[in-house]
Amino acid sequence: MLYLNEKDIIRAVSLDQVMDAIENAYAIDLKGDYRMPPRMHVKNEDNTLLYMPCFMKSIFGTKFLSLFPGNAARNKPVIQGLVLLNCPESGMPLALLDGATLTAIRTGAVGGVAVRHLSPKKSKTVGLVGAGIQGFRQVLYACEARDIEEVNLFDSSSTKSSALAGELEKMLPGVRVKESSSVEILLKASEIVITATPAASPVLPDDQDLLKGRLYIGIGSYKPEMREFPAALYSLVEKVYIDTEHGLEESGDLITPLENNWVRHDQIIKLGKILGNNEAVGSEETILFKSVGMALFDLVVSELIYKKALENNIGTVLD
Repeated sequence: MLYLNEKDIIRAVSLDQVMDAIENAYAIDLKGDYRMPPRMHVKNEDNTLLYMPCFMKSIFGTKFLSLFPGNAARNKPVIQGLVLLNCPESGMPLALLDGATLTAIRTGAVGGVAVRHLSPKKSKTVGLVGAGIQGFRQVLYACEARDIEEVNLFDSSSTKSSALAGELEKMLPGVRVKESSSVEILLKASEIVITATPAASPVLPDDQDLLKGRLYIGIGSYKPEMREFPAALYSLVEKVYIDTEHGLEESGDLITPLENNWVRHDQIIKLGKILGNNEAVGSEETILFKSVGMALFDLVVSELIYKKALENNIGTVLD
């Protein structure tokens, strides 16, 4: 069995390769040529355990994650876990991957694919609300998907924002990285706005004038009680793009707007349908994409990483 740690995973694949894999996963989802049982959520106080199996003809696997929000105050990762890949014929374990890294890069790639297909090609500026590891990957993929010249950052912790700015400056030479003193300032300076926070209430102002005319990508809300987007945003959009219908039951950024009639069910569109039909987004001025992820993404990206690692002799063989 092959073990792939964070460095191995990052070495094995490029950003574009992971985004291409996500687009492939959307195509597989449309065809229905896979089996993905409902993911199991186990709550223990404020913490969550996730168990996510998925089966394809070529491989099957399971991701095990723990989400401990309190770890942020302990200076430890909020998300930790493992991905186990298995042979579809025998069930024998093939590989064990670092689950936090896999989650970060596939989530970043989901955001990157949304930028690829929903943002104007001339977009030059990105704003990120939430300076964690998820936000870091979101920015990297957004800058790969578009020719970004400026990244604007805001976090309730100025220490975290400054630390992320330093990391991004190393990774993105030639891109201006600026720290915003407020979300309002960030909005005015950004054509693409990404939210990646564990917030229970909206992190953006409930102001149509400030919100209109941008692409919004929501990553943070994965529970019914979590929300990042205000009511005003939903009144500006023609459609709400999602990666999977699981979000309709899991994310407060979809549950609350539907319950309050801020948005109708017929306005909610799976992004995969747009990619599969080569449909243009059209003249929508304000665009919203909400992601909660799915095990199919994890499996397709993990299989790619595993194959690339074998080709390039990356990783540690466990006996």
